[in-house]
Amino acid sequence: MRVADDDQHPPEGDESRDSDADEVDTPEREPDVVEESDELDLDDFDGPVEVDEPIEVNEPVDADEPFDVPAWFASKSSPGDTADEAFAPSSSTDEKADETPPNRRRRRQVLIGALLVLGVLYIIGFVMTGLRMPANATIGGVDVSGQSPGDAKEAVDRVLSPRVGQEVVLEHEGKQFTVDPKAAGLTFDLDRSIEDAGGNHSLDPRTMVGLVFGTHDFDPAVDADDDALGGIVSAIATTVNVEVVEAQITFPKSKPTPREPEAGLVVRKADTVQAVIDGYLVARGPIDVPTAVVDPAVDADGLDQAMTEIAEPAVSGPVVIRVGEKKVNLPVSAYAPALVVRVEDDELQPHIDPEKLAKPLTDSTTGIGKKAVDATVKVENGKAVVVPGKEGVGLQPKEMAVNLVPAITETGDARSVEIEAKVVDPEFTTEDAKKLKIKEKISSFSTFFPYAEYRNVNQGRAAELIDGTILEPGETFSLNDTVGERTVANGFTKGTVINGGVFREELGGGVSQVATTTYNAGFFGGMDDVEHHPHAFYIDRYPMGREATVYYGNLDMRFRNPTDYGVLIRANVRPSTPGRQGEMHVELWSTKVVDIKAGLSKKRNFRKPGKQYDDSDRCVPQGPIQGFDIDVHRAFLRDGKVVKRETDTAVYQAADHVICGKKP
Repeated sequence: MRVADDDQHPPEGDESRDSDADEVDTPEREPDVVEESDELDLDDFDGPVEVDEPIEVNEPVDADEPFDVPAWFASKSSPGDTADEAFAPSSSTDEKADETPPNRRRRRQVLIGALLVLGVLYIIGFVMTGLRMPANATIGGVDVSGQSPGDAKEAVDRVLSPRVGQEVVLEHEGKQFTVDPKAAGLTFDLDRSIEDAGGNHSLDPRTMVGLVFGTHDFDPAVDADDDALGGIVSAIATTVNVEVVEAQITFPKSKPTPREPEAGLVVRKADTVQAVIDGYLVARGPIDVPTAVVDPAVDADGLDQAMTEIAEPAVSGPVVIRVGEKKVNLPVSAYAPALVVRVEDDELQPHIDPEKLAKPLTDSTTGIGKKAVDATVKVENGKAVVVPGKEGVGLQPKEMAVNLVPAITETGDARSVEIEAKVVDPEFTTEDAKKLKIKEKISSFSTFFPYAEYRNVNQGRAAELIDGTILEPGETFSLNDTVGERTVANGFTKGTVINGGVFREELGGGVSQVATTTYNAGFFGGMDDVEHHPHAFYIDRYPMGREATVYYGNLDMRFRNPTDYGVLIRANVRPSTPGRQGEMHVELWSTKVVDIKAGLSKKRNFRKPGKQYDDSDRCVPQGPIQGFDIDVHRAFLRDGKVVKRETDTAVYQAADHVICGKKP
């Protein structure tokens, strides 16, 4: 700021002043020019003051004394700033100095240039993906590296197309299984094979990079009929699968007899299906069947523990039954046949079957009441007759079975059961039997078998257990549940079975013929097929396609009663002799609802048997049997008109020629 002096008097002795300046021209006041006066009031200004000379401060300022901050100072600082902070250099000013327009423009130009380069490269990559195959690329083992899609197609077609229709061979432990591509619905898509390997334009940057870098092995595009291939794999599984044997303790002749646990083996079906698809056209040898080991729930140590803690105490002596003032000793022989220690909830637990306990319980407690008798239906003189039930008084088997379980492992006074004798109603009353309206034979079926004493025993015992079974409306019949496990204690003996695709000697051999005969009676009786499994290979004494194998704990034969009426199952065996075939016969009685007609397709997909040697002590020699597929048709007729049709496909594997002995 410039200051004008109204009363200018030069200092004494100053001779440099122009002596002729008697008169001073007063210039016109300019804006922001302050004239000197006796007092200068700063409050009149709201902006910075410009001075030509430094201002001298003659009096010290007390730092603690408050003072007013000029408005021009306050406008340059933020609330709460100290004087040092207010006068400190501004960082934003430095940044702004750096962010000069030329710098920002340069960075923007670099960024735009980079994006343009990437865009050009991306477009080039997109175009190139449709013009050449990736670097180091194969399709089904055929080298197509860097070729044009057309050349790659010719190369793949030249190598893989001649293999279309070739069988896929699976193998397990030396046994081979063939999969017919036509039966499995396997098809080769050449065009899609090229497209999947990069023969089309692609927007994926990874595909573009693959044109130059990396190694790329692609499978040929193969499709399959999921149901057809799944059925073939399921048929293979019936031959390969080995059932897990769970630990168990039974009590034949009232002595605990353990069954050692054994691991099983199952085919991983989904993996096997994928292995067939992946191996079609490219596999140069047999493909191993994917399998998984199935461990038993309880191991040998657990079985030993159960023998010590459950089985041995269970047969250590009789159990005292107290009914009021009466006391009866229930001998071990009365409940041992009904007792089994089996795996439940992944541990061995004792279980008593009320039905098996009923008769020996009644026999052992003859002084306590009398046994109730269930109503039933039987056939007399070619007619179905209801046999009335009868009430009883005594111990109820179900209640006794529950109370006995904890008592059999106790000793002393704790080895007793206190129970009350009650009126025992029949489980199946006369009224129940009448409501079922069982009045006529609706189907029957017979099969025949060559002489073998084990067949007479096992089939006769199974028929005995099935005979008289009544299915209520909607109820399902299970052969395994009805017959039970094939053990010595249950009345069965060793015989020939099919296990692992070959004949073996095991308990219950021949029961599958009972299953087949019962299945056909249900088939022609109009029952709903719930579960049945054809044998691994065809046995000519059974109806082709309409037969069933069973294996306790795994393979069952089940059908459901779909009618509004009860169904009575009658079963019997005419034993075989050295000079006469045996006959297995099953018939169903109910109220007839439908007539059934059956038919067969022609055999197809023939499979050739192989040869194998078996030097184990379980070997049973076996002749070769051809494998094939066949369809079974069932038509349901009502009043002569077809109201329903069903088709079921049986898949038979080829049975190898088995020679007992070491391979020469």
